[in-house]
Amino acid sequence: MTESNNNLPEQVGANSLAVGDDSSDSPCIGVCTTLYDEICQGCGRTLGEVSNWVFFSQEEKDLVWKRIRAEGTAMRFQRQAK
Repeated sequence: MTESNNNLPEQVGANSLAVGDDSSDSPCIGVCTTLYDEICQGCGRTLGEVSNWVFFSQEEKDLVWKRIRAEGTAMRFQRQAK
């Protein structure tokens, strides 16, 4: 957390869309939905990837990021394209 101009705490890095993919550990955008399958429509990860993200090595996280960027179907990528 950092201090903003009005001396109120400001959370930095909470949303990877706000800080950019390269600055964010997680692809989560806080729009979690898995209608009809086990893929989050917000970030593009599987339920297993979402629930185990904190236990993944950096290499495992990088592989997930690579896959979801290549697919480009998650809401996070649709919002960035606008």
